[in-house]
Amino acid sequence: MGYHVLDPDDLPTSPDHPCDRRSISEAAELAQLALAVYTMAPGEQLPTTYHYHEQREEAFYVAAGTLTVETPEDEYTVESGEVFVAEPESPHRAYNPDAAAEEVRVVGMGAPKFDIAKPYDPTGDDPTDDQ
Repeated sequence: MGYHVLDPDDLPTSPDHPCDRRSISEAAELAQLALAVYTMAPGEQLPTTYHYHEQREEAFYVAAGTLTVETPEDEYTVESGEVFVAEPESPHRAYNPDAAAEEVRVVGMGAPKFDIAKPYDPTGDDPTDDQ
C-alpha cells in the first residue's frame, strides 16, 4: 500500500506549460490518473492547446476564481466550488480571460493517464468525423 500527503505549492512547476501547473501524478508516481493543480493568471490557459482525448474523461474542480471553458458548441463559466467535466472526444480549452480580475486555481484530473491530448482546430472539422 502507498499513501501520500502532498502540498502542491511545494511541487515543481511543469516546464513548457502555459500556466503554473503542479503535477501530483508525477510526485505520487500515479499510474492511471492524471492529477494536477493549475493556477492561471488573467490571460493564461490551462492546456497547452485546444484539445480533446480519445478515451480520457477529464474533470476540473475550481478551487478559487472563475474558470472559462470554450467548446465547439458553447462557452462555460465555472464558478469556485463547481466542476466542469469533459467526456472523451469532447474538444475543450479552459482558460482565465484577459479581463479577469483574479487568478483561477483548478484541480484537474483525468483517466486514463496515458491518453495524450489531440489538438483540435475550432475552425476545422469535428475530430470524430475521421473515425
